[in-house]
Amino acid sequence: MSSWLHRLAIANGIAPRPFAGVLGLGDGMGSSRLDHSLTHGVATLLQQQADIATEALSAMTMTGPALTPLLLPLRENVRPNRSTWTQYCPQCLAGDQAPYFRRHWRLATRISCFVHGRGLRDRCPACRSGIASFDQTDLMPQHFCARCAFALRTASKVFVKTSARRLERSIDDICKVGMAKGSMTIGDLTSRLLGAPVIAGVSLGKTLTNLSTSSRIRCFEWLADKPVGWLTA
Repeated sequence: MSSWLHRLAIANGIAPRPFAGVLGLGDGMGSSRLDHSLTHGVATLLQQQADIATEALSAMTMTGPALTPLLLPLRENVRPNRSTWTQYCPQCLAGDQAPYFRRHWRLATRISCFVHGRGLRDRCPACRSGIASFDQTDLMPQHFCARCAFALRTASKVFVKTSARRLERSIDDICKVGMAKGSMTIGDLTSRLLGAPVIAGVSLGKTLTNLSTSSRIRCFEWLADKPVGWLTA
């Protein structure tokens, strides 16, 4: 949702940050919060002014309750080794005619791009700030850092071990099956995934959603060498 709103703002000649005011959200991370919950007022405004159906608007949000605990948290202040609110694949952004951020990049269980086989990034390589396209005050596409204007799609590739990417795909498949079946054990699954850093011995006392992408890649590489009993029978 926030990624589409960014493109909508640019198309109307308004920078993303002031466009939040047009939607009645004020400054800050307002448009990003709509990824979690689309308010009735904003939904009505978008339906009327952008001529888009309710179903299409809902499909852009991250409102599925089953995997909500695995979403990277919204936070403005980013410290080293701590998660930011979204990730990106430079190659995906480079291949987009109109660069946009994917919904699955918000999940803490995603560490690589399934298309390009490289690790995701969650920071600007130039200034090390988190990705905050919603905070742009200039008319710039989303693949430019809002802090220093670095072109994110030119970032170098991140290597991830094949075993870690195989584990990542297995987790993705298990989650999809659990949601499709409406399994009562999906809550237990998300709890196990959140506790993965402790199992891997990467970061004691922290959940998966609190780790930076680089830390989660290291976590998955460690877990790939362990028996899978921690995740499922």
